[in-house]
Amino acid sequence: MVKKRLIPCLDVRDGRTVKGIQFEGLRDAGDPVALAARYAREGADELVFLDITATNQRRKPLTELVRDVARVLDIPFTVGGGIGSVGDVEALLLSGADKVSINSAALARPEFIADLARRFGSQCVVVAVDARLVNGEWQVMTRAGTVATGREAVAWCREAADLGAGELLLTSMSHDGTKSGYALDLTRAVSNAVPVPVIASGGAGQPSDFTDVFNAGGADAALAASIFHFNETALPALKHYLHSAGILVRL
Repeated sequence: MVKKRLIPCLDVRDGRTVKGIQFEGLRDAGDPVALAARYAREGADELVFLDITATNQRRKPLTELVRDVARVLDIPFTVGGGIGSVGDVEALLLSGADKVSINSAALARPEFIADLARRFGSQCVVVAVDARLVNGEWQVMTRAGTVATGREAVAWCREAADLGAGELLLTSMSHDGTKSGYALDLTRAVSNAVPVPVIASGGAGQPSDFTDVFNAGGADAALAASIFHFNETALPALKHYLHSAGILVRL
């Protein structure tokens, strides 16, 4: 069986790691390079780096900072934010990223997913999906969660996978930063609908939330931020907890 993955996330603004609640009220969480080194040392399976203001500021990703983070890592490294062209992806891969995460550009031009999959391979292409629960339906948001697209989340995830996404990074904006647990219904619906791995994001607050998202949610990986950044749960302890609960993880 494939082992479940634990993935810390660095949301980066102005060169610093930040974390908020439902994408708002951001507070400083530390230096991204130092945090990356710590997570690699503690046994993170992968690391995700999201330049959260690049798209709305209409600028390129911070390749110099990506390069600094990559130097301290020996685990798979995904980078997102501001990616809009093949050239952007090439620059990030040359800076040390193993995979790229695309969101707004994929929604604006779904064929961009297929272009990247053909050029770099599906294993390099992660499509990030930010979803908010609106009137009982999971709606896809774009531009760092500020603009509604009118797309239903499960349908968009299925389309992205069909176009060549190798993984889906599925974030519930309704749960993000709340520490109330992952959106199990959304995660399960997407996991059942697509043939590619689903990374659940948004809502981790305690170790049992991870067992829930792996068992009831069907996720292949779980991404979290504040629970790790602010030392509420240590990665080694969480892995041993999951192992004792019967979840197959890399110790």
